[in-house]
Amino acid sequence: MHETERTISRAACEETGIHPEQVEAALDSMPSMDEVYGASELLKAVGDPTRMRILSALMGRELCVCDIQAVLGMSQSAVSHQLRVLRARDLVKYRREGKMAYYSLADQHVVNLLRMSLEHVRHSRQARV
Repeated sequence: MHETERTISRAACEETGIHPEQVEAALDSMPSMDEVYGASELLKAVGDPTRMRILSALMGRELCVCDIQAVLGMSQSAVSHQLRVLRARDLVKYRREGKMAYYSLADQHVVNLLRMSLEHVRHSRQARV
């Protein structure tokens, strides 16, 4: 937002009772559109129940596609498809050992994202009871 637009917005906010300082602070702290887009795509990838189950299965361990298939009760091709999506979003990584590929969570950020998401769900459910 250009300075002129902020000045115009500030005048309009003062007339409507909006707090211009708060609005300005919010605008200043907003992430870039590239960051917003990237975070949205990341959350879409995590937002799929099958992918969330795969990520949860990988918490604290690495698994091959066959292991993930056994845990989720899915076909190998379905698991491989979901892993491609997760790899594209840098949520999982893999290492090769011969013909086998072993998958694990990409980094501590992914672990934290999963833990916080599940903690929030559990907390929200308890608060409703």
